[in-house]
Amino acid sequence: MIPRYSLPPMADLFTDEAKYGTWLEVEVLAAEAWAELGVVPPDDARAIRARAGFDVAAIEERERVTEHDVAAFVDVVQARVGQPAGGWVHYGLTSSDVVDTALSVTLTRAVDLLIDAATALEAAIAGRAREFRDTPMVGRTHGVHAEPTTFGAKLALWALQIGRDRERLERARERVAVGKLSGAVGTYSNIDPRVEAFVCARLGLTPVPATQVLARDRHAEFLYACASVAASVEAFALEIRHLQRTEVREVEEPFRAGSQKGSSAMPHKRNPVKCEQLCGLARVARANVQAGLEDVALWHERDISHSSVERIVLPDSAMLAYYALVKFRSIVDGMHVYPERMLENLDTSYGLVFSQPVLLALVEAGRSRDDAYRIVQRNAMTTWEQRRPFLDVLRDDPEVTSSLSDERLAACFDLKRALANAGRVFDALDREDG
Repeated sequence: MIPRYSLPPMADLFTDEAKYGTWLEVEVLAAEAWAELGVVPPDDARAIRARAGFDVAAIEERERVTEHDVAAFVDVVQARVGQPAGGWVHYGLTSSDVVDTALSVTLTRAVDLLIDAATALEAAIAGRAREFRDTPMVGRTHGVHAEPTTFGAKLALWALQIGRDRERLERARERVAVGKLSGAVGTYSNIDPRVEAFVCARLGLTPVPATQVLARDRHAEFLYACASVAASVEAFALEIRHLQRTEVREVEEPFRAGSQKGSSAMPHKRNPVKCEQLCGLARVARANVQAGLEDVALWHERDISHSSVERIVLPDSAMLAYYALVKFRSIVDGMHVYPERMLENLDTSYGLVFSQPVLLALVEAGRSRDDAYRIVQRNAMTTWEQRRPFLDVLRDDPEVTSSLSDERLAACFDLKRALANAGRVFDALDREDG
């Protein structure tokens, strides 16, 4: 991932130094496990723990000879430890015992960061939802005015969705927090199963049956959880982009007046660039899921076609999801909301957002639903053509006034009645918080 979208807490997990450091911990723990089993002399195990180390440049130089990164790593570590203790480094292990187990450690740490970020975003959205719980606005379907809602209800739904994403991340953590040190085809032919149990316990992993590699459906599920986060953030960011359009202008993403520039040419511009950025990055996260699914099928359970893919998509997806969660939280915290404009826009369709209450009132008054629908639709079209209040147009229609009293008709346009149950979504939100 390019530095532009890499935030240090997550990016730091995927550096070469971090990767080799985790490999080293697996190797050292394996030697200590063998020592407990009486295979490796205790003094040699202690020497490995004390002396084992690496230099990234030295590993890269050695790999140019071996053309095998794990073999190069082992050579460098063994040289650092020295003989005879160095000979026990990588004893009984195959490359994937080290690489896959270490990768699980990294992905588990990555998911922990994502869960924390999702929890923080969920709380930020829920806080702003309660702030605007009773702020009326028009609800739209297909981009067209539908019925009244509240901005708080919209945000509460976002918070609930992030809560589901958090749960998906928690399930993904369970899937990837696994390890294996079981040899070339997973049969423990040259390694005692107790070594695997020892190492995994100290790394916080669960030992699982595997071939030479852990099954890649686990990693695909991790990629989906990351993509789901990105897709949710995209959905919310897209809505803000719509609400920030000049013709709407109900919400704006944060803008630092006096220093930030919305356009190199037009000083008046305040564009939703942060939200647009997040929408674009979500496309990359989604594409990575397909690559991860392609990695599930390997030749005779194990080749290395997945390896090159994972070196790109696993860190990139983790960093993209983390970036999306952190950056969207800053948008939520600082977004500008314009309740007065929301009311103005609610009125721009001349009261047509109350068409369904009128329809239902006519049905209650004895009209057939089809007849009532025809009457309301006809008057709605007249409202648009004449740009008159919908209520006034209905009052001029004998078919309406013959069925509804003026008091009953006016009651259909009661905004408080329309929003009486809009707060129900907060019951679910409160249960989540509870």
